[in-house]
Amino acid sequence: MGVGVGVGKAWRFSLLSSTNLPLLSQPDNKRKHVCWRSTTTTPFQQRKTISWSVVCGLMLFGLGLISLLTGHMASDLEWYSQRLVHRTFYSRVDGSYRAPIDIWKSQYSKYYYRCSDRGRSFAREFLHQPLIYCSQYHSNASSFMNYTCAENLSCFSIAIAAVPERMSNGYLLIATSGGLNQQRTGITDAVVVARILNATLVVPELDHHSYWKDDSDFINIFDVDWFISYLAKDVTIVKRVPDKVMRSMEKPPYTMRVPRKSEPDYYLDQVLPILLRRQVVQLTKFDFRLANNLDDELQKLRCRVNFHALRFTKPIQELGQRLVMRMQKMAHRFIAVHLRFEPDMLAFSGCYFGGGEKERRELGEIRKRWTTLPDLSPDGERKRGKCPLTPHEVGLMLRALGFANDTYLYVASGEIYGGDETMQPLKDLFPNMFTKEMLADEELKPFLPFSSRLAAIDYIVCDESDVFVTNNNGNMAKILAGRRRYMSHKRTIRPNAKKLSTLFAGRHQMDWDTFARKVKACQRGFMGEPDEMRPGRGDFHEYPSSCVCERPYVDEELGKKMDTIPLNTLQ
Repeated sequence: MGVGVGVGKAWRFSLLSSTNLPLLSQPDNKRKHVCWRSTTTTPFQQRKTISWSVVCGLMLFGLGLISLLTGHMASDLEWYSQRLVHRTFYSRVDGSYRAPIDIWKSQYSKYYYRCSDRGRSFAREFLHQPLIYCSQYHSNASSFMNYTCAENLSCFSIAIAAVPERMSNGYLLIATSGGLNQQRTGITDAVVVARILNATLVVPELDHHSYWKDDSDFINIFDVDWFISYLAKDVTIVKRVPDKVMRSMEKPPYTMRVPRKSEPDYYLDQVLPILLRRQVVQLTKFDFRLANNLDDELQKLRCRVNFHALRFTKPIQELGQRLVMRMQKMAHRFIAVHLRFEPDMLAFSGCYFGGGEKERRELGEIRKRWTTLPDLSPDGERKRGKCPLTPHEVGLMLRALGFANDTYLYVASGEIYGGDETMQPLKDLFPNMFTKEMLADEELKPFLPFSSRLAAIDYIVCDESDVFVTNNNGNMAKILAGRRRYMSHKRTIRPNAKKLSTLFAGRHQMDWDTFARKVKACQRGFMGEPDEMRPGRGDFHEYPSSCVCERPYVDEELGKKMDTIPLNTLQ
């Protein structure tokens, strides 16, 4: 037990630079402040001191003036700065950075590849810097004893691989929350938290009580044996807490809920002490409970879990692949459209979709389920880009981008509000439209009572599509966008809803060619190109920059071979 705590604390303090250790070791009265300060006396310093209230008032006035003059330009300046970062690279490749893009495939995807293997530092991350503190847990005490042990490596063990079950700090139980893809993020983060705590992870428990009312267990959706074996070098995972441990416990497992986006330090300071005392800890509602930005090696572990270890069961995988082959047999290439247009989702958004008083009444009743939701302005939400596109708007966007009406569409969706009447405009624009229900009738029946298994089938087809399009920014859209970036940046189109809303509202006041040209302009930066988001920005599950590297290539003009550069190191 004492070994585990030392490793946990060592993980945290190994991130400190050795150059800062002398400063930290100085007594408080000798430490130097590293703030910039002038050491010379100027005539101004000899003058009468101006009132702080006057100074603060002038500063606030100046900041307000600057914000007023430049605030509206901030987002544009940031966008252009990000584009300029990669402009030299693309210009070197073909000299046509602003050339029209291929709507089916990114011409730059070949210069990137996935790189989520365990680094050497992940095996010995605690040897990077001399230690500042170690912690030792005493079995007859209820707290930690901290003591200084700089450069003393005898007080902890090195986590070369996953900590064996018998040597771990205890068992970590995870109760996920939400739909399939929300639970997927929870499972991914659970593995990383277990690694941080040097805990043995028990196969996570899926949510049976959310809106979807699916009683599927982990073993019904994911290949549990593959999950355990694939991650064996990273984290020890078991199917259940051993009976011997459960019988030896004086109290039932301690249950707690950690705050959203908690840093690793929170787990070390708040969860680890309880885990060591109680042996078994359960974390409930575990969705997005770990910080977005972590050490690169922990980010790569996230990728190994999400994109490799979480493999669907054989029945789900086989049916999903059969649907893919049927789509590919009908068309050389196809688009998968993920439509979130269920009644509860529309009600939650607070938006209006043109259905008149009937829509306002029906969605208003559903919205009453959430007593804490604020009153929203439908027009305001649409202008802010917070409203999902309607099926008709998705069709208009795709046609404007250049997809012909003979393009084959696979539509992944749940219950569409308005049914066939809502879907008909999309079908008029793209007659070759199919769903899983249309492609598999009898084969689908065993899965119909289970919404998560149906979502898993949609996930497979969307992942294998040539182009993936979404009308929303939900969990499935983000997870699939991240996976497709990881898998060689397959074309993924997300609507620029904020700018498109204005275009859709005024489309009858312009001809089709003008509308199409403006849609293409709006969608630049939203087509799944490798340079659309600066590394380290955005949701990691959607932009896994730590796991994407730039492929070496030969510059034909200079005859110079470029080195492999991790995407997250580009400045």
